[in-house]
Amino acid sequence: MKSPARMPGESGTGGAGMSAGWTASAMETPLAGSNGHGIEFHIMPTGVPPPAASLLLRGASVIDGTGAPAIPAEVLITDGRVAGLLPPGTAVDAEVVEVAGKVVCPGFVDIHTHSDLTLLSDPRGQSKVRQGVTTEVVGNCGLGVVPRPAADPVGMRAAVAYLDLDPAVRLDQTDLTGYLDALERVGPALNVAALVAHLPLRWGVRQGVAGPVTDTELTRMRDLLAEALDQGAVGLSTGLIYPPLQHADHRELCALAEVVTERDKLFAWHIRDYTDGLLESVAEVLAVARETGCRTQISHLMSVGRRNRGVVGEALAMIDRARADGFDIGVDIYPYLAGNAPLAQLLPGWLPVGGQRAVLLRDPATRQRIAAEWEHNPVGWDEIMICAMPGEDQSLVGRILDESAAELGRPAAELALDLLAEHDNAVMMVAFGRAEEDLRRVLAHPATVVASDGQALADTGATAGGVPHPRSFGCFPRYLSEFAPDLVEGVRRCTSAPADRVGLDRGRIAVGAVADLVVLDPQRLADRSSFTRPRAAPAGIELVLVGGRPVAADAEPGNGTGAVIRMTKGTR
Repeated sequence: MKSPARMPGESGTGGAGMSAGWTASAMETPLAGSNGHGIEFHIMPTGVPPPAASLLLRGASVIDGTGAPAIPAEVLITDGRVAGLLPPGTAVDAEVVEVAGKVVCPGFVDIHTHSDLTLLSDPRGQSKVRQGVTTEVVGNCGLGVVPRPAADPVGMRAAVAYLDLDPAVRLDQTDLTGYLDALERVGPALNVAALVAHLPLRWGVRQGVAGPVTDTELTRMRDLLAEALDQGAVGLSTGLIYPPLQHADHRELCALAEVVTERDKLFAWHIRDYTDGLLESVAEVLAVARETGCRTQISHLMSVGRRNRGVVGEALAMIDRARADGFDIGVDIYPYLAGNAPLAQLLPGWLPVGGQRAVLLRDPATRQRIAAEWEHNPVGWDEIMICAMPGEDQSLVGRILDESAAELGRPAAELALDLLAEHDNAVMMVAFGRAEEDLRRVLAHPATVVASDGQALADTGATAGGVPHPRSFGCFPRYLSEFAPDLVEGVRRCTSAPADRVGLDRGRIAVGAVADLVVLDPQRLADRSSFTRPRAAPAGIELVLVGGRPVAADAEPGNGTGAVIRMTKGTR
């Protein structure tokens, strides 16, 4: 493990204890606590000043998120915005937060998340706030909840079960405006923007039926997409590994990309295959980008499986050639050597979606055919951990699948098929089989930004179960402390760079900018979560402000500080 990230030129003489705190006696609140798992974490004061109050962050080095060098400055915040970057020692009439020896930087902008329903369940966003995230973009990988047909709430909800951790959350929104309104009503602690997800878009015209769309259906999809983009979505996402999106062809993808291009928004891709078909899948994305000119983001780019190690370098070279030709291609990745997805992602594309699939998964001939295909999988059962599933029996959760199967005296493929027949998309896995050299190569690429691919999860309640991927708890501290070339460039890749990808006015510290800020201790900064104990809060994140207000990770739900961002045409 690398030493904690430092600013260029820092000596790194050890970590001072946490000193951030309110100087006004009426607002003195301890910043240390416990997350209920025996792990120390640092939360924000529960008292928040009135909107017109001024705050002064005193004594820190300021990294503004643009890649400019750190400077010593006092950060003055008024009415939720940065009112000044002042010389050290400037006398100001404001509530003072002493942050000597710390770094103030923009809040992290997580442009690839799946918090679509978890924030409706618990809007505090605890696992994200504690790692310094102040803005999330939901609706990734083609998985979302709107636009959707009002007549089919059950079928589509099952198709996006990955997102659906709380059955009490109502899905009665049919368009993006309704969904964003619902978010505003619950009051999220952090800012939220949304992509239009391809799956509900397609479901709205075909209700999950496989095969290519007709001309009439494609026209309807384009109209629904245009409507959602004009209602404030930051772009479109697809997930070509998920049924029924596996049936989307070049014609469909280009037709949708054209709508996105017309509005100068982003098209984010979970590509068809990150294993043996990685290069063909990247070529498919680039072909659409070249044909339509669409601004393009390749999500969580990585080569998966031992036999595919090193192939991601060839994929990056393909991206470089497209960028050199003038096409706007970006990449994101999280700094872990395992992914997280529904176990159903392993099923072959020829299986149907919905109730018929559950019947076929109990058919002996179908099971034998699937098991035979699985013998050639690039990721073995010894690299797959079950991390979440419904029901009272949680004995398989947190366990490697082939070890559980061996204890039960059964083939691993048979156990996997039983789980899928019973629970379909609701069984989640963590899949290993990645190389650190490949990860570092992607993280170092100039087109790459950092994004978690995780969810905002709570300490208690419906989103507190299972053994989720640690990226939901420590993605950004992990990157900055273990992978960033230096703290200045690392912060840029977590702030202004991802914000620019989706056209958000976040990720920078400048006079007039929204005061989404993080105070961190670079000497203590660390991800303390793991694949077996993921809910440990990171170290070194000492204060988080959203819109100039301190975020209390233990506040009551509904008292959110965040904004629901609607990026209408021409905002970017």
